[in-house]
Amino acid sequence: MDNEKLLYDISELNSLFRESASIQSLLNKTVEMVAAHTKSDVCSVYLFNNENNELVLSATKGLNPDSVGKVRLKLGQGLTGLALKEMRPICEKDAASSPNYKFFPGIFEERYDCFLAVPIARGISKIGVLNVQRQKGKSFSDSDITALEAAASQLADIIENARFLMAMHEPYVEEKSLDVLPEQLKFVRGKIASEGFAYGPAKIADMKKNLASLLHRTYDDKYTLDDFEKAVANTAAQLEELQERVGQKLSDAASLIFAAHLVILKDKYFIGGIIKLIESGENPPVAVIRIAKEYIDNFATSDNSYMREKIQDIEDLTVRLMNNLLSENQEHDKFKGHIIIARELYPSDLLILSSEEAGGIVLVGGTVTSHLSILANSLRIPMIVSDTFELLELPDNTPMLIDAEIGNVYVDPSDDILEKFESQQKARLTLDRQRLSVKPITETRDGTRVHLMANINLLADLKVACELQCEGVGLYRTEFPFMIRRNLPTEAEQFITYRKLVEMVSGKPVTFRTLDIGGDKTLSYYHDIKEQNPAMGLRSIRFSLQNKPVFAEQIRAMLRAGAGADLRIMFPMISSIDEFCQAREVVFESLETLEKQGIAHNHRPKLGIMVELPCIVDIIDDMAKEAEFFSIGTNDLIQFMLGVDRTNENVSGSYLPHHPSVLRALKKVIHAAGQAGREVTVCGDMAHQEKYLPFLLGIGLRILSIDPRFLPRIQQAISNIDIKEAQSVAESMLAQARITELTQALG
Repeated sequence: MDNEKLLYDISELNSLFRESASIQSLLNKTVEMVAAHTKSDVCSVYLFNNENNELVLSATKGLNPDSVGKVRLKLGQGLTGLALKEMRPICEKDAASSPNYKFFPGIFEERYDCFLAVPIARGISKIGVLNVQRQKGKSFSDSDITALEAAASQLADIIENARFLMAMHEPYVEEKSLDVLPEQLKFVRGKIASEGFAYGPAKIADMKKNLASLLHRTYDDKYTLDDFEKAVANTAAQLEELQERVGQKLSDAASLIFAAHLVILKDKYFIGGIIKLIESGENPPVAVIRIAKEYIDNFATSDNSYMREKIQDIEDLTVRLMNNLLSENQEHDKFKGHIIIARELYPSDLLILSSEEAGGIVLVGGTVTSHLSILANSLRIPMIVSDTFELLELPDNTPMLIDAEIGNVYVDPSDDILEKFESQQKARLTLDRQRLSVKPITETRDGTRVHLMANINLLADLKVACELQCEGVGLYRTEFPFMIRRNLPTEAEQFITYRKLVEMVSGKPVTFRTLDIGGDKTLSYYHDIKEQNPAMGLRSIRFSLQNKPVFAEQIRAMLRAGAGADLRIMFPMISSIDEFCQAREVVFESLETLEKQGIAHNHRPKLGIMVELPCIVDIIDDMAKEAEFFSIGTNDLIQFMLGVDRTNENVSGSYLPHHPSVLRALKKVIHAAGQAGREVTVCGDMAHQEKYLPFLLGIGLRILSIDPRFLPRIQQAISNIDIKEAQSVAESMLAQARITELTQALG
């Protein structure tokens, strides 16, 4: 095999992709090229459809061409399915003799004994399989495997960038609704992303599906330029109204999320291009589709992730504009009270659904990143994640009940289930009753004082926290206004949000965590960095220190907003004393600048760190001489200590807060902070899990920072704890070395 030539030609597929009218022509060229350079009789590409866990033969050189689109394999089925399931090459000298061989009559595959399949994947995302086959006696070597893996890797990038094009170019098939609801769809178990209950009519929110429908329709009715201009005006008015509603509800995070849509509506090339086509005789709906598709195609082929993200804006705007032009789907509040079923969601989507008062969300086939879950909780939208793709085929307005307290989805629930749900709802405390049950001071049974602070994501959280008499803000996550926006917030914009927060707290301590970006929390508009392991890449304080102008603006906004307040500034993901000192120096420089400019600000903020990295635990005594307070982020600390991604369901069972190493690390940090006279808070999930409270209080913790909704329950749990008993429990747990014994001790 001419491996070097193969790699060279595969790399040229990028250029071919840009020139191709369809993904199919790209795949056809690929199999021809790979077959020639590998000297194989057969080369085939199977693409993976994660909606139904199925591989589909999408292009072939050497097999029956009529089999394209007809040969289908479940994940793990046949040698091809096995290669993708196990994410490894499968090489056989005599394929038919393998127990995993799957025979398909009529494709003439049985002529070829030698078989090699390699998965096409992007990270852990399964895209498809690249196969080559030869006649008997012409087996594949290790170098063949290496070359084909390299080809599959390069093909993965191209297909990843072309995914939306595949939907655009493939014929649109109207999906059939389910006439009879299958028994297995009536009850679906899912994963909790945001707690709560909701009952209402289902609504499928699939922008790709809506756009594909518009792209492949025929438009027999004739429209005029005047019709188009009215549609533009109506679309602009709707977007401005929606923006205003989002802004009223979430002033700290809204920040003109529809600005891009409105700018495109005024763009002389976009609107002007459509008008030019209409004036030349084109029917307005066809003109809109033509120009929109040009923009989408151009953005899709960009190497810049920011430009590719603009596809979402174009898709959304096109659907809105076309609906106005065709006078379809004009109802306001179309999501109000509905259970939204969606394939994927962005933070901005959550804001829109919240502003239109959606009842709940079922996210199908996706993974909930921590920031999406946190935002849904802040917006008080119950959300469940499910792998049941058939939910996407439900007819709109199918009755649906979601119980995001335990992760259940009921489709067209019976009267018995609804009655049980209603009785559960009545039994739950309302906010008014919770407010009455909360005391201004939290104490243990023996009178030991414990301070309950609030974790705040959006200003809406703080209103609830204040009503429930929290003692201050233990953690304000400043990244949400950055993430929701399409550009960096200015110092002035940040100041407005931060000042509102300080004023709402009214004299109580407030802790700002500086920008915690990276990992699953990305800023698409800032840098186009591709990292193999983003959780350990340019994130949190590393991002801030590498982008000091951005960091300094945020620090100045905090200092100005904190004038006259009990202000604490906390740096995330600190790994060393040196790193803390670098961050602290930015604060000192900002203080000096504000002093020279004569701008009112806080002259003496307390500076602390998040304890999230295991490396800090061993130097905690030295760190206590520099940092003025600590906040233990148990979620990340546990993940990094145990090497477990808690959002990965394959290993989530190994995410154990009661691992002996975790418990001893917590003890060490809290003891060191106490010895140095430094305040220490726990702000991760362990703080609101009642079973860990005796241990935490027993090792000396006296400040917890939790989501406001947990305040009444945690205060009640603390009031039932005796400190001496808690100390005894903690000593017993710290003496254990086995997880099984600790699990039993926790009950």
